[in-house]
Amino acid sequence: MTSRKTNLNSTASAGVSPEAKSSTIEDMEQAYWQAVLNHDRSFDGQFFYGVLSTGVFCRPSCASRRPLRENVKFYVNPQQAQQDGLRACLRCRPLALTAADPNAERIAALCRFIEARIAEDQAPSLAELSAEAGLSPFHLQRSFKAITGVTPRQYADACRLNSFKQSLRDGQSITRSMVDAGYGSPSRLYERSDSQLGMTPGAYRRGGAGVHIRYTSAPTSAGPMLLAATDRGVCSIQFGDDPEKLLEGEFPQALLERTDEAPLSAWAQQVSAYLAGKRPNLDLPLDIQATAFQRLVWEYLQTIPRGETRSYSEVARGIGRPKASRAVANACASNRVAIAIPCHRVVRETGEPGGYRWGAERKRQILDNERN
Repeated sequence: MTSRKTNLNSTASAGVSPEAKSSTIEDMEQAYWQAVLNHDRSFDGQFFYGVLSTGVFCRPSCASRRPLRENVKFYVNPQQAQQDGLRACLRCRPLALTAADPNAERIAALCRFIEARIAEDQAPSLAELSAEAGLSPFHLQRSFKAITGVTPRQYADACRLNSFKQSLRDGQSITRSMVDAGYGSPSRLYERSDSQLGMTPGAYRRGGAGVHIRYTSAPTSAGPMLLAATDRGVCSIQFGDDPEKLLEGEFPQALLERTDEAPLSAWAQQVSAYLAGKRPNLDLPLDIQATAFQRLVWEYLQTIPRGETRSYSEVARGIGRPKASRAVANACASNRVAIAIPCHRVVRETGEPGGYRWGAERKRQILDNERN
């Protein structure tokens, strides 16, 4: 027997002969492999399989493309897979709890509790959250991240940051917005906003004033494309004939500069080649702003293989939020970096392309090109 079977030894009966034990493991692996081939949901939770060539582990029902048998290793639990250096699949989310699990409802209620406390400027402690959910701190942390994709603190930070941004949009001063959002000091605010806003709070409030955004345009198989970037990375990929008009949305006061020099020209050529099927993947640094939920959706979208699609409800189930189909659609509509975050691969339940920020016909064309 090969080494890939060793992690199932604990399931074999003690006291049997080596030959019988080997036969038992062999039969079990054959049953597991058949379950993987059949995407059999009835085996979910009974075992997990790792794909050594990609470094991920999945549930038996995972809808990903079937790996070669010689690259597969079976595990009794996720911890064994993680000890082998494998990471959880973002598509089937093997660490996520099912919606039927009683903890799912507890965590959903806890999210509302956190939101209410943030609105009252009272960020709850882990001990308070533990008492509210009726779970130990350890199980609370594990269940919360498995279901939402973020920790309780990250969720609270996202709620606080959203409150702060809304206050800025409403015309409040930075200091007033900071206090209203519950930031204890300016350093705490700037520590988070630097990575989550992509710019200072003052610049965000002023519609990007003082922020230097360079942009270029290029022809692609999907039509004229705009690519724009800050010093941190690509902040916009859009389709249209009027590049500057496309950038007047969230940052109307930013300093815009057209350039056809590197690295923007190279990034634009990379996207064009990818759309034409001449490049297997994209490697772009991104500078994007997102809520915790949007990040969860966008990370999942990046796992959908080229040439495949998922419905909004499939994405919702894939991120462990089966009732959030409408929120998934909103997250797709909020995407400002077309292709890099492939929201075009999310379609209606009927298989029809549905809406697209840059036009339904363009979405259909991109999907047809990817399938071909």
